Amino acid sequence: MKLCSSWLLISMFTLSLLASATVPPNEVWGLTSFREAIYEDPYLVLSNWNTLDSDPCDWFGVSCTMAGDHVLKLNISGSSLRGFIAQELGHITYLQELILHGNNLIGTIPKELGMLKSLKVLDLGKNQLSGPIPPEIGNLTLVVNINLQSNGLTGKLPAELGNLRYLQELRLDRNRLQGSVPASSSSNFDSNMHEMYASKANLTGFCRSSQLKVADFSYNFLVGNIPKCLKYLTRSSFQGNCLQSKDLEQRPSLQCAGASPAKSQPVANPNHQRAEYELKHHGTSKPVWLLILEIVSGAIVCSLFLVAVLTACLKCNKKASIIIPWKKSSSQKEHTSVYIDPEMLKDVRSYSRQELEVACEDFSNIIGSSADSVVYKGNMKGGPEVAVISVSIKEEHWTGYLELYFQREVADLARLNHENTGKLLGYCRESTPFTRMLVFEYASNGTLYDHLHCYEGCQFSWTRRMKIVIGIARGLRYLHTEAEPPFTISELNSSAVYLTEEFSPKLVDFESWKSILERSEKNSGSIGSQGAVCVLTNSLEARHLDTKGNIYAFGVLLLEIISGRPPYCNEKGYLVDWAKGYIEIPEVMSHVVDPELKHFRQEDLEVICEVVSLCINPDTTACPSTRELCSMLESRIDTSIRVELKSSSLAWAELALSS
Repeated sequence: MKLCSSWLLISMFTLSLLASATVPPNEVWGLTSFREAIYEDPYLVLSNWNTLDSDPCDWFGVSCTMAGDHVLKLNISGSSLRGFIAQELGHITYLQELILHGNNLIGTIPKELGMLKSLKVLDLGKNQLSGPIPPEIGNLTLVVNINLQSNGLTGKLPAELGNLRYLQELRLDRNRLQGSVPASSSSNFDSNMHEMYASKANLTGFCRSSQLKVADFSYNFLVGNIPKCLKYLTRSSFQGNCLQSKDLEQRPSLQCAGASPAKSQPVANPNHQRAEYELKHHGTSKPVWLLILEIVSGAIVCSLFLVAVLTACLKCNKKASIIIPWKKSSSQKEHTSVYIDPEMLKDVRSYSRQELEVACEDFSNIIGSSADSVVYKGNMKGGPEVAVISVSIKEEHWTGYLELYFQREVADLARLNHENTGKLLGYCRESTPFTRMLVFEYASNGTLYDHLHCYEGCQFSWTRRMKIVIGIARGLRYLHTEAEPPFTISELNSSAVYLTEEFSPKLVDFESWKSILERSEKNSGSIGSQGAVCVLTNSLEARHLDTKGNIYAFGVLLLEIISGRPPYCNEKGYLVDWAKGYIEIPEVMSHVVDPELKHFRQEDLEVICEVVSLCINPDTTACPSTRELCSMLESRIDTSIRVELKSSSLAWAELALSS
């Protein structure tokens, strides 16, 4: 009995210790900084990363010690995360595994990862990382497995990787690495004796990696010879490079033109350097006048060189990088410069603020506004009418992250080209005064919402409504099945449908602006403590995935078009709930038709109701594609004007107005 009581007390004490254990602040900081650096989380795998409501050890992908006092593993692979690798991860002192394989991470590998002295597995493969491999990775003295394959890494292989004496597996294939493989020895020993001799002091680079069993250097731009001490590796480990090997498939000479061995010489022997220096500088003294001339010439050359370097730095800072605020507090703001591809917006026209100011009559021609943005109408000199959307946010709230979202949004919208989607003509991005604007082709007849709900009386005949329905369906078909990658409208409703002079519908994703602005500090509060940056409905990260959400919204929009009712009103509640009792029974289908419409075709109505039923079906596995829905509407609805003219006087009026 006493034994059982003692055991119970010990167990309770142990449990209380476990319950009271907390992860150190520096490790929590490392995790939350990683969270902040992720700007797209399509599968919401980080949705429970909330420092206020949960223990970091319970977060997705995080594993801790039994006592819960240290983070041991961070494993979030194959989750399509987009963002950067935060340098603060280097402060998770006891981290043993960092696995971020198969995401869409960009930027460089932080040198601070070299501070993870306990790390055994580093897997950053299959991302979009760029820049060189930091030599500091050679400080990971316990690492066993490194995987950096399938990225865009450049530069030379650091010789410091040879310091990793426990390294067993190294995968660097499918990058853009250059230079020679850092591995040499002063003796020509057999590669089969690799482990026995790998500890000798005269070995450098990978020749010192006594435990290395698997290494893949293939499909880079490496030059020189395959080191003799690494010939025990499979031959395919070196293929697809620029190596001097006749029995291995290498890159064509044209691709290897810029990867000559001269650019990648190994570190020279200090004794050899000293002898060479003495040989070069041994000789008779030079005349004084010649020395003065050399000094003056050297000073001029150095001055010109400094001017060139400063000019280049200014250009790079302006075009090729943005400042990412990794962490912010009331007392300090630290920034990390992150390389952003300057090619992202190369094909999109950039307008000056002055151009748009002239076009929009000193920004006095306001045609719409909200808390998030202001919309101006403008006439470009010698060009089309435009709608200019200006973001309503103060410069101090515009973070580096938001700048990245803005640039990605511009690039995403600019690639769309269809008669039923709004055309982005360009953008404006200036610092003084702070300006972020999108320039769209102008649709002169306003929004579909205005015509359905804001104007007195019925504005559209049945045929015109059917034409709008089919136009919207064609636009969605293009966005979902023809655009690559697929594109979805953030909030598909009648306010997202703009009408041209001929009442042709154009889908415009103005609402994506909101999801960008919601990420600013003025709206999201403390990003670091809340950990909820990417948990936003209709946000950018869900754009390429939420086609089913668009299809449901399309069904609601069809009901709105034929009924003239808004999606929700206080008197009758949700439009879908009200219409469900009518759309599946032909005898009562006419109850959903706008009472202002005196004429409609029953055959068309049945097709519309069938499509609506498919769209709003709660079983998402049975959800049809927009291609199928569009085909149903195009093949079974007659939009020829002759059909409408037979019975509708409104159609005659529309015809007269359009002629």
